[in-house]
Amino acid sequence: QVRLVESGGGLVQAGDSLRLACTASGGTFGGNRMGWFRQAPGKEREFVAAISLSGGATYYSDSVKGRFTISRDKSENTVYLQMNSLNSEDTAVYYCAVKINVFGDWSSQRSYGHWGQGTQVTVSS
Repeated sequence: QVRLVESGGGLVQAGDSLRLACTASGGTFGGNRMGWFRQAPGKEREFVAAISLSGGATYYSDSVKGRFTISRDKSENTVYLQMNSLNSEDTAVYYCAVKINVFGDWSSQRSYGHWGQGTQVTVSS
């Protein structure tokens, strides 16, 4: 049973960058599709980015495409989310998860499981 832990969140100013990490225990990412989601106060959790088994295919929401980059490092059993040009609308708790439904929509949280506890990202205006 895979367990995920997110890290790398913090308080930054608009225009700054952060790199989040998601590390697995009880398994590896070699056989798992992965995704990042976020939830801002008073809003529902939304899709951010996802990555295929090999890392050869990536998917992004319109709000982050061109600014965020998802990647995976199999040797470290870690998935990353590089976030550049951050703005106040990026403020949220960021979660990583395993895509457990092989045929499910990459952008739907219903396709994922084994959610981590999340890491807080706060961007001042």
